[in-house]
Amino acid sequence: MCRIFGSFAAGVTDPELHAVSGRQRHGGPDERGVLSGRGWSLGCDRLAVTDPGHGSQPYRLRTAPGVLAVFNGEIYNHRELRRRLSARGHRLDGRCDGSLLPALYTEYGPGFAEHLDGMFAVAVLDLRSRPRLVLAVDDMGMKPIHYHVAGDGSVRFASEIPALLAFDAVPTDIREETLDTVLATKTPLGTETALRGVHVLPPGATAVAHPGSALRIRRRAPRDTAQAGGRGTLDTLRHETERLAAADVPVCAVTSGGLDSGLVTALAAEELRLDDRQLHTFHLGYKGRWPGAEHTYAQAVANRARTVHHRVDVDPSELASLLTRTVRHLGQPNADPIALSTYALFRAVREAGFTVALTGDGADELFGGYDRVRSALAVPEGQDWVAAYVDALAAAPRLLRHSLYTPAYRALLRERGSASDRIAARLRDSPKDRLSTLEDFETRCRLPAYHLRRVDHLSMAWAVETRMPFCQPGTVAMARSRTAAERTGKRALYDVGRELLPGSVLNRPKQPFTLPLAAMMASGSPLMDTVRELLSPARLGRDGRLRPDRVQALLARQAARPSASDALALWGIAVHELWTEVVQGLRIPVGCAA
Repeated sequence: MCRIFGSFAAGVTDPELHAVSGRQRHGGPDERGVLSGRGWSLGCDRLAVTDPGHGSQPYRLRTAPGVLAVFNGEIYNHRELRRRLSARGHRLDGRCDGSLLPALYTEYGPGFAEHLDGMFAVAVLDLRSRPRLVLAVDDMGMKPIHYHVAGDGSVRFASEIPALLAFDAVPTDIREETLDTVLATKTPLGTETALRGVHVLPPGATAVAHPGSALRIRRRAPRDTAQAGGRGTLDTLRHETERLAAADVPVCAVTSGGLDSGLVTALAAEELRLDDRQLHTFHLGYKGRWPGAEHTYAQAVANRARTVHHRVDVDPSELASLLTRTVRHLGQPNADPIALSTYALFRAVREAGFTVALTGDGADELFGGYDRVRSALAVPEGQDWVAAYVDALAAAPRLLRHSLYTPAYRALLRERGSASDRIAARLRDSPKDRLSTLEDFETRCRLPAYHLRRVDHLSMAWAVETRMPFCQPGTVAMARSRTAAERTGKRALYDVGRELLPGSVLNRPKQPFTLPLAAMMASGSPLMDTVRELLSPARLGRDGRLRPDRVQALLARQAARPSASDALALWGIAVHELWTEVVQGLRIPVGCAA
């Protein structure tokens, strides 16, 4: 697991490369490697996980010295690929998974990524007869590549947006419609980001650039996982968790107290016990008494799985500081308050000495776990299910956010269109059945941008690699082979859970892993004070997109009668305002400390 960066058909300086590396060095503190030449550069900040004593990047191949590669992630089938490549005459040093990438590329060219099983972001520079840059990311988009293509066709890329902005040619041009996007979908979805000219590769994509020609992006066909799709639910989850629990560094699990992380915890604990090891689990909460606390459920999972359990309690007085740090690390606004919890949790994981953490991310998307999906499926045929579903994605419902906008901003959105309107059109135009349409949007669009990018950035802020059994190709194939009933309301997972989890966890109401925002934004709380400062009338008046009087009325309503919906709307606006301030400071090439 690493942070990668580079440029192609572009002139960049050593100070630029140093600044880019410095902005994401928190994710790769173990080793820095950079190579550059006329019109190209390739760099990596390494977090050593597989074969920690070897595997320095960029990778090179003795028999093809003009092929260089850098890599972020894990290749779980690297032993099989190593045997195949060795049989074809390649000499590969060490055991590091990424070291085989140059050889794999020389065999298959840009199609090399079709042979990878894992989570990955790869950059290959082929400097031979016709130079080209090849970028590739895994099928689910677990490991991102952000990139900028300049007017002259030159390409610059990095794992994180703040690092990409350290290249002098990459602008910090904020999209005017981003405020509405944050309130409508909590964070930008798809390949566009909150900044013009900064994009992210879509899941399962390979991009190829040649000097003087446009970057060509294609979506690969999913890996052939027919055999995995034929396995039972429990067998598949056990197989994937077993593979992901193997590492050359200490491994733990994140246990929220819910079904998804509980299954991963139980299966990982089984696997480690086979080697006479005991799994460590981590659960995060907040000091004091807060609604929705899940400590007892997480402890029940840990007791059943016989883990060493770590309960992490964050002091609410720290939340304002955590907000600034999470906004900086994410690089673009994300209005889900879960970001603060995620950042604090992985800080505790790292401080306890763990480098790899298993999580339950992806289960809700694959098995229809969200209330909004169940509600959409329950709408009778012939009636509109799209409007309510799209509104359920929002930090602020359509009517509320439009009431907060100035006439000028509403006019701009009518001209350019809003994120919610584009999503609604996509859903209504889908030729698939309703369940398949929802699954496609949740897994291919929302999951990578909303969940996986947040988990990646905030775990790597503390140099922790997250591994997600539910996001592996085998699990995806298994889920899609289940009946509609089994993949709605997570019925297939509840069936498996009866063998592995305590009844208290299986029978509890569904609850997201987050912080109790409404209670923490009561009058006089540290978070409320921070939000008030970010939403001052003078500040909003200068911006010109929000009506300060109506935002102040919303603040007063929250102070008098705290509610989850008003708190989230205010939080979304505050996050956008803080991000705007942070991103404007990123033109100064300084390191980004955790």
